[in-house]
Amino acid sequence: MTQRRLTSLFGTGGSLLREAAKVYWTLLKVLVPALLIVKALEMLGMTELLSQWLSPLMSPLGLPEPLSVVWAATLLTNLYTGLVIFFEVTRDTPLTVAQVTVLGALMAVGHSLPIEGAVARMCGVPWWLTVLLRAGGAWLLGWLLHLSYSWGGWLQHANQVVWEPAVQDATLTAWLQGQAVTLATIFVVIFALMSLLKLLRWLGVERLIHKLLYPLLRLLGIGPAAANITVIGITLGLTFGAGLLLREARSGRLTPRDIVLTLCFLGLCHSLIEDTLLIMLMGADLSGLLWARLAFALVIIAVLARLPWLKQASMPAWLYVERAPNRPTPG
Repeated sequence: MTQRRLTSLFGTGGSLLREAAKVYWTLLKVLVPALLIVKALEMLGMTELLSQWLSPLMSPLGLPEPLSVVWAATLLTNLYTGLVIFFEVTRDTPLTVAQVTVLGALMAVGHSLPIEGAVARMCGVPWWLTVLLRAGGAWLLGWLLHLSYSWGGWLQHANQVVWEPAVQDATLTAWLQGQAVTLATIFVVIFALMSLLKLLRWLGVERLIHKLLYPLLRLLGIGPAAANITVIGITLGLTFGAGLLLREARSGRLTPRDIVLTLCFLGLCHSLIEDTLLIMLMGADLSGLLWARLAFALVIIAVLARLPWLKQASMPAWLYVERAPNRPTPG
């Protein structure tokens, strides 16, 4: 009996490993080219050019124009790069907590567009929608925060940074090593998450999660089958959420509409733990980074879910090719 259980356990583990490898390979085919393109653009001075384009948008947010380079770097690369540049640019520039919170909201919603946009595109979200939601949505949220903080006279005291990171090694070798570690970590996390989901499904916890999130997902127009991915994306990030979304899409449990809405929601509101804590190191307030961002995402997706065009949403053709032949095609 024990040997039979061990055989079953190893069989399940091997199956999960193969499934995780398939999802990971699909992500790699998008992530690696996107990382290389972003690095090339950065080396060619695209950050400075984007900063010039964004500088006129800073004044309506109550931010000094030089801070546009912080958002430009964050949009192209990631939050870590944006943080380093923020501390360099603002070393001799006094800012209020309200200003830092507005900038933090820009960074939290609008970052890593080339990479995360490519992942979303792979799942069926068009580039124009990603840019509109992530960049346009970030600016709109920042503007609303600026208006509310100015109107109420809130957070107008001088900002104090919590912690300043060490200067990163800018060599190409260090960058390659860092990306290799990141990509390896993604596989480990995807395998762990898929194992956890299988365990939760076996224990019946998955059904409980669906019931608890059903009212919120119904408000957003998202089916309850997307509950697991929504929770994972909100807590851990869009890339991990999208990786599992691919797996669920091939299983036939999610409709194209659910996939698009889930990814749009995660685009506005993902990695709430890590991203929020990182940006709070700048001195930003939790009101704008967490509560306002979450409320903003809920409102935007609730509106988006009621637009007629979404009824015609369809999955990318490659999903049909890779889905097992005995699985029904959703939608």
